[in-house]
Amino acid sequence: MRSIRLAAAVVALFAVGASPAAAAPKSHGQLLHVSPFNTNQSSNWFGYNLGALERNNTLFNSITGDWTVPTATAHTNGHDAYSSAWIGIGGGCIDANCNVGDSTLIQTGTESDVDQNGKASYSSWWELIPGPSIDTGQTIAPGDHMHSSITEMVPNSNVWTITLTDVTRGETFTQTVPYSSTHATAEWIEETPLLIGTNAGFSALPNLTTLPFTGATVNGANAALKTTEEMQLVDGNGKVIGAPSAPGATGDAFNACAWATSCPAP
Repeated sequence: MRSIRLAAAVVALFAVGASPAAAAPKSHGQLLHVSPFNTNQSSNWFGYNLGALERNNTLFNSITGDWTVPTATAHTNGHDAYSSAWIGIGGGCIDANCNVGDSTLIQTGTESDVDQNGKASYSSWWELIPGPSIDTGQTIAPGDHMHSSITEMVPNSNVWTITLTDVTRGETFTQTVPYSSTHATAEWIEETPLLIGTNAGFSALPNLTTLPFTGATVNGANAALKTTEEMQLVDGNGKVIGAPSAPGATGDAFNACAWATSCPAP
C-alpha cells in the first residue's frame, strides 16, 4: 500500500454523498480525489493508477484496455446513482506516495446509471479535462465487450487518437484531438461521477455486477499491474465500498467489485 500521506495536489472534497432523487446532470471525468488518511483510497475512483515517478520516470504515450459493461441496479430505493468505467492518461498520482497529482486527463469509457425509479441506462463517452464529456452516440448495453485505446499519434506531439469499440455490436468510435498532457499517469477505473448544480457532489454508487478489466497495456506493452498501484473507493466515513482485485497472473487484468471490501482476482 502507498504510505498514508496527504496528496495536496489532488485532494478535494472527501465524500461520496448519497445522490438525491433528482440529482443531475453529471460530469464523468474528474481528477483523482485521494483520501487524506490512505493514499490507496479515493472518494471517486477504484481500479489501478500508474504513475511516472513510481515507474522509473516513464511517460505514457498510449493505453489500452477491455472491459465488460456492468449491469446497474438501484442500491437505495428512490435515489439515482451513476458509475463510469474508463481508461485514461492523466489525472492520478504521479508517485507511489501520492505527493504529486496530475491536472490533465484524457479518457474514454462507458456509463452504467440508475434513475430514481430504478430504471437503468447505458452510454459511452470521451472527455478532455477540463472540458465536458461528449457522448459517442454508440448503442451500449450491459454485457457488451468494450475495447478502448488512447494513443498519441507521434510521441510528445500532444495529438491523440481515442478509439472505443463495442466488440459485441461491431460499433467503433474514433476521434483525433489535440490535447496538452503531462503524460504522467495511466489508469483503468470505475468512477462515481461528479454531480453538477444545486446537488453538487460525487454521485452515489449503484449496485454493479463484477467489472472485469483485461488487456491492459501502456506504451504498447503489458501494463504489469502491481497491488501497490490499486485504488479503493471509500465513502464519507472511510468505509471501502468499491474494491479492485489483485492483478491476474498475466499482470494485465483485474476485477472491480462495487459495494465490496475485496474482490476475487481473475
